[in-house]
Amino acid sequence: MLRYVGVYYDAAESMSEATPTILQQTNATAASEAEHDADLGFLWDFWYPALRSTEIVDDRLAAAMLLEVPLVLGRTSDGKAFAMRDSCPHRGIPLSYGRFDGKTVECSYHGWRFDACSGQCVEIPSLTSQDKLRVDRIFAGHYPCEEHDGYVWVYMHAPGSRLGETVPAAPKLATFSAKYKITRLACDLPAHVDHGIIGLMDPAHGPFVHQSWFWRSRGSIHEKQKQFEPIPNGFRMSPHSPSSNSLPYQLLKKQTGEPVTTTIDFILPNRRLEEIRSGKLWFTSQTTVTPVRRDLCRIDFVAAWNLFFLPVPVFRMLGRIFLRQDQETMIQQAEGLKHNPHLMLIDDADRPAKWYFALKANLLESRRTGAPVAHPMSGPVTLRWRS
Repeated sequence: MLRYVGVYYDAAESMSEATPTILQQTNATAASEAEHDADLGFLWDFWYPALRSTEIVDDRLAAAMLLEVPLVLGRTSDGKAFAMRDSCPHRGIPLSYGRFDGKTVECSYHGWRFDACSGQCVEIPSLTSQDKLRVDRIFAGHYPCEEHDGYVWVYMHAPGSRLGETVPAAPKLATFSAKYKITRLACDLPAHVDHGIIGLMDPAHGPFVHQSWFWRSRGSIHEKQKQFEPIPNGFRMSPHSPSSNSLPYQLLKKQTGEPVTTTIDFILPNRRLEEIRSGKLWFTSQTTVTPVRRDLCRIDFVAAWNLFFLPVPVFRMLGRIFLRQDQETMIQQAEGLKHNPHLMLIDDADRPAKWYFALKANLLESRRTGAPVAHPMSGPVTLRWRS
């Protein structure tokens, strides 16, 4: 259970007990499944990055996990990425142990074959001519899948629910010129996704967690004031001049001789978007915090830029330092969270975290009742904090 003063968010305490025999399975209703998943604090019916595109090699299958759902992913002979639940509906063995011929996934246990792009069963080798089983009515779990910016994105619809007729497009990183550099970084965080996300948007930890010669020092703390505004499913730190105590922004302004502006968006379920502009030079990034399990999430960071003075190896070196600092902090925090302490969210530095929890709760309530999603922000708000 994630407990904050003024904010309460439940997380399930334990997994369902294993079934007593290999053939027995719990007959849970869709309602009970939805209740269980709500307890885990996951948001369904959104796109999540499952793995890097480079992790799918030739016709080999790759395994991943999102929202505690095991997935098998691959790429068909015509180059289309696909994602299925990594479990054969016959006996539950992971399909990722099987074979793939570019069109169908074959289970390694009994040779059942499934169409990779629909999950529909196309063959059960053990059936005879006298069997009346409708093979085409058997499906392995299947999820919409797209590739963008070097990631394989999977649309995770809620267990027990039908996929809608239309699915929104997977997120793409914004770019502003034909030629640019791009790189990607990642790290695991041993925490519930909520802790990862509010850490991602936290504006006050920089001088303490990210102390470095190229960024800022503890002694650089000063009062800041930023305006935020509501956007669909999220909020925006309105365009502003970035921190004067950060060396990279100073270098960018020196190169162009023009003002530097930064815009930062947070959008449910897990995306932080940043856009930095100065004259014709630009830098954009997308950071996602994706739930793998209830006690593990993953940061995926992709950035693109046309800053001629910023080589990819240099940026990757600095970016790894940043992510390692965040990761070490979350590992340390996990030690304290084992004891289930009461936690606090304060104004104004923690107001974005409060908005996140409210957005999440209001979305779930809207899905339950069919009412419009209530946004926790009625209009632009100015927040003040020291960092």
